[in-house]
Amino acid sequence: MSRPAKVFLLGTLFAAAALTTACGTQKISVPASDAALHQGAVLFNQRCGGCHTLSYAATHGSAQNVRTAQYNNGPNFDIRCERPVARVLYAIQNGGFSGVVMPQNIVVGQQAIDVAEFVAKYAGHKAPKIPGVVQCSQTRVGSIAEALAPASSTPTNTGPSPQTLTGTSTTKQPSSKSSKGKTSHK
Repeated sequence: MSRPAKVFLLGTLFAAAALTTACGTQKISVPASDAALHQGAVLFNQRCGGCHTLSYAATHGSAQNVRTAQYNNGPNFDIRCERPVARVLYAIQNGGFSGVVMPQNIVVGQQAIDVAEFVAKYAGHKAPKIPGVVQCSQTRVGSIAEALAPASSTPTNTGPSPQTLTGTSTTKQPSSKSSKGKTSHK
């Protein structure tokens, strides 16, 4: 074999070795000290990673370009916010929101709750900042208890009280009408 052919062959082997050693080196980046969220990340990696991207779970299943996307490419959760957790749990139980491609109940029970909490907490961290759009980090995650609470436990004839929304009590303001029935403008 000639010298240029040997150099080319060795260069090709080194390039192939470098590429193969880099494959699969990304690790789940959720701390193991938070057992439920870490378990959710592991399950997401195993069950959802083929169709969805979420870097915290080391998955890259979404299409990079929507024009070349395949039928089974799911949303990229690095840029798509998924909150509150009740919404994520609904999608897991019902096969996404369209129910066409994603299998229903791909995880169930406590595993579904772990995955839902993981996705709700970590999704949307690379979402672009768009003026007028609330950032994912400013959106409430919610809780599974709220998601699983029966709908009948909340009153249907009134909205949430101001105490529920702000955590503070409110007092009635004195009426601004004068004794003649006209509004006072002071």
